[in-house]
Amino acid sequence: MLMDPVTSNGLSLPPPFNIRDFNLHHHHHHQQLQQQDHQFHHQNSEDEQSGSSSGVKKLERDDGSGTADGKELSIHGEGETNRRPRGRPAGSKNKPKPPIIITRDSANALRTHVMEIGDGCDIVESVSTFGRRRQRGVCIMSGTGNVTNVTLRQPASAGAIVSLHGRFEILSLSGSFLPPPAPPAATGLTIYLAGGQGQVVGGSVVGTLTCS
Repeated sequence: MLMDPVTSNGLSLPPPFNIRDFNLHHHHHHQQLQQQDHQFHHQNSEDEQSGSSSGVKKLERDDGSGTADGKELSIHGEGETNRRPRGRPAGSKNKPKPPIIITRDSANALRTHVMEIGDGCDIVESVSTFGRRRQRGVCIMSGTGNVTNVTLRQPASAGAIVSLHGRFEILSLSGSFLPPPAPPAATGLTIYLAGGQGQVVGGSVVGTLTCS
């Protein structure tokens, strides 16, 4: 036995009205569900078609321009890797320099010598002989002792030569000697002397300078 859905709920409306209203409501609801389902399937089919077409276009775009763009990208990347940075490396100026260690003396290095010249010997001749034997230039820094019979050229008066007789004490002695082929003008001694009576005289040595 079939029961009317409306009467089963305890309603007392006329049967034709209840049946007609329920059927219309059920039919209208069924049509809405069918329309929504149809729209959903239609939208999915359109999305699939658009997705497939866009995927094909994307593949065609990649295939069509992949060779040229890929070559340009590879060349550009190779240029970047081969490029060297310009300028000094960072911290190169702050690196400590290794110390300079001299393991042997140079042939032209300046050496210090102390010469002792005996009485009666010429100071000029002794220094020149020492330089000629070693083929070295000699620079006289100082000297002490006594000399006799000195001939000097004084710079105050041009061409004035003074001959001093007696014994004098050396206050200062300086000069240089260069062996040949240096000219004779490169060799010379300058001396300052103190006399027995307290007088001081000086000039360029001319001739001999004898120790006493």
